[in-house]
Amino acid sequence: MDEQNIKNGHLQIELSEEMAQGVYANLAFIVHSSSEFILDFIRVMPGAPKANVQSRIILAPEHAKRLARALEENIMKYERVFGTINVPDVQPMPPLDDVKGEA
Repeated sequence: MDEQNIKNGHLQIELSEEMAQGVYANLAFIVHSSSEFILDFIRVMPGAPKANVQSRIILAPEHAKRLARALEENIMKYERVFGTINVPDVQPMPPLDDVKGEA
């Protein structure tokens, strides 16, 4: 990136073809310390005794808050176009009382 783009506040972002494919996750665990938030995105398969972390993102608290605001804003935009996203009170997930993970 050249200095002119930096001075103008422009950032060129590259997305590889492999990264553009994305990864499916249907569960997220979020934990935090005083200095970071850790988001683990997990794919749970019905009937499978194990679930794999597909991606782990580690954020500074300030970036986590910015992400939460951006996600909320985008959900509102989505619902204006496509309608309300209904989330049932009871999730069709098995109890997670005995979840054991490895970092």
